[in-house]
Amino acid sequence: MTPAATDPLVAPRPNASTRLLSLDALRGFDMLWIIGAGAAVCAPGKDSDSAFLRLLAGQLEHKDWAGFAFYDLIFPLFVFIVGVSLVWSLTRTIAEQGRAPAIRRIATRSALLFALGIFYSGGLNAAWPDIRLLGVLQRIALAYAGAGLLFCFFKPRALVGICAGILLGYWALMTVVPIRDLRLDKGNVAKLTAATGPADARQLFLNTTNRVSGRFEPGYNLAHHVDFQFLPGKKYDTYWDPEGLLSTLPAIATCLLGIFAGLLLRSANFCDQWKLIYLVSFGVAGVLLGFAWGLQFPVVKKMWSSSFVLVAGGYSALLLAAFYLLVDVLKWQRWCQPFVWIGLNPITIYVVGNLVGGYGKVATRLVGGDVKRFCDTALAPGSGDIVISVAGLALAVLFARFLYQRNVFLRL
Repeated sequence: MTPAATDPLVAPRPNASTRLLSLDALRGFDMLWIIGAGAAVCAPGKDSDSAFLRLLAGQLEHKDWAGFAFYDLIFPLFVFIVGVSLVWSLTRTIAEQGRAPAIRRIATRSALLFALGIFYSGGLNAAWPDIRLLGVLQRIALAYAGAGLLFCFFKPRALVGICAGILLGYWALMTVVPIRDLRLDKGNVAKLTAATGPADARQLFLNTTNRVSGRFEPGYNLAHHVDFQFLPGKKYDTYWDPEGLLSTLPAIATCLLGIFAGLLLRSANFCDQWKLIYLVSFGVAGVLLGFAWGLQFPVVKKMWSSSFVLVAGGYSALLLAAFYLLVDVLKWQRWCQPFVWIGLNPITIYVVGNLVGGYGKVATRLVGGDVKRFCDTALAPGSGDIVISVAGLALAVLFARFLYQRNVFLRL
């Protein structure tokens, strides 16, 4: 049944003539990796004798710390896409209704997305302080709020300066501001508490008087120490959170990079050829500059370093250029329809996957057990897991298609 058009949580079927279809496809492509494509592609290479398959599998896992793999791009790419999208939505809102309604829209959507993020992380099923306040959806909400408000009040040139200021300012804070000479990880804290006597990490932290600066190791940098001191509730990594307080600032810069790409694509001053040239040029420059900066300020997703912002933003621009060329310039659109289905309902697909325990878990009910054992025996060991991963991915795509065909587009 098609939902009523007056329902505030349901958007009408988007008008293809007024949307950037390549952006919807890229958003769906990005979300596909989050909901299971990584497992489906990675599985054959984990124990393979093929160097290529092992290399591919390595690209579909996050780096433990410094460095950059394809899988490290998935989250910042989504934040980048949020920036591109808000250029269209907020420009239209400001032009038709004024700045105040645009600000209310930003505040409402950010608050709802932030609350949904807490629900996604477990909501109130645990007693305080075992509730995680920050996470993936919360970071998206805060990045959208920060970049969106800046977009409402500042011109593009000023936004470029603000973005540069955020990246340089974050680098300066992380490099210059002294922190306690204490590495916050379970092993080190347990060893020190046993040797020095304090009963818990907080007391150990307060008793540490030596100071150091310019440290960029896990649990041993300003961003993670700020989380330990000031972020209430549960932290993802016990003492700090990869989506923590201070590292939200460079995440806003990632969203601003998306805004710059959106302004370029929406501009009537450039033809498609020049838009592509600029996107590719900015992408290559971002990657090169980011890795160069990474020689001093490492490329690390878990502290969202300024160098990481540039590398991820550069690759995001290159991917956007590729999708824009294929989908909106050359009009090759049939191949990307599954991406579009997902890209028009990304949060719904993401949250529903969480509620059912993952699409792979549902797929196990269909092709697990004897089916999995048959595949492992008749085809090759481990092929059953591949079948489950592919089936889970297919369920997600079919669910997105089901929503699309019935004009169900849930939004915050």
